[in-house]
Amino acid sequence: MVKEVKKAPKKKVVKKEVVPVDAAPVVEVKEVVEAVEPITPEEPVVEEPVVIAKAGKRSAKALKEANELEAKNARKTSKTDGEETEKPKKKITPTKPRIERQGKKIRELSKLIDKTKAYELKDALELAQKTSPTKFDASVDFHVRLNVDPKHADHNIRDIVVLPAGTGKTLKIAVFSDEKITGADITGIEAITKLLEKQQLTFDVLIAEPANMAKLGKFARVLGPRGLMPNPKSGTVATNLTSAVADAKKGRIEYRVDSTGIVHVAIGKVSFTLDQLNENAEAFITSLRSNKPSSIKGAFIRSFFVTTSMGPSIIVKIV
Repeated sequence: MVKEVKKAPKKKVVKKEVVPVDAAPVVEVKEVVEAVEPITPEEPVVEEPVVIAKAGKRSAKALKEANELEAKNARKTSKTDGEETEKPKKKITPTKPRIERQGKKIRELSKLIDKTKAYELKDALELAQKTSPTKFDASVDFHVRLNVDPKHADHNIRDIVVLPAGTGKTLKIAVFSDEKITGADITGIEAITKLLEKQQLTFDVLIAEPANMAKLGKFARVLGPRGLMPNPKSGTVATNLTSAVADAKKGRIEYRVDSTGIVHVAIGKVSFTLDQLNENAEAFITSLRSNKPSSIKGAFIRSFFVTTSMGPSIIVKIV
């Protein structure tokens, strides 16, 4: 026989709400649960091995230089980020005028010259003789600035002038000819050729005939840089050799405008008399004015200065 099992009766549970005195109204709080992704372990970073090449940017030398440069830049940035120390400023001393930088003797002689005044030619020559500071026989030089542009062919002024009183220099003249020329110090084609082959230039002027110029062609590199190559424009290529030697002995000079449009020429020595210097100066100025290009309008001479070898300059009045 099967015994019947009796179920126990369910007890009634009575929920009692306990409300505290002066309690605020109950607010239901909903918990928000955010979905969190599962954390996966990071994979280890594997550095690629540096391939060192034999040459180029990946060579051992190039990599070393790159690392040194990077370290240097890092040091620079660290210095700039820190407090910069102010460097002491250097004292700049103003440059003294040229006359103050010269010797005491020249400063004393310069007081005789009025730099704001343009002197007459004869007065300027006399003053140049008085203001020469050297113990040796200095040369008297002219520096004439012309209103020309040497880039143009007709403005490239070049000429020869014979100074009446000479240059004050004793010239040794060689004549490239077998003829005996009066006044020549060295003559003979064979004798001069031997000197040129040994590069023994013991003469100041070389004069030749047009027929013998072909024999001097191979010595152009020796004579040219020293200004000894005979040239028809300078009067050293001539058919009348006696006259050419006489002109060279008298005091023939060649002048030419430089790239800045200035003519520099020596017209004598300080030991010359004032009349001799004045004669030479007049001869040079006459020759210079005769070479004025027809294309130039207005004044031909812009400025004119006379000076000695180491003396102060004097402004000459342009007539």
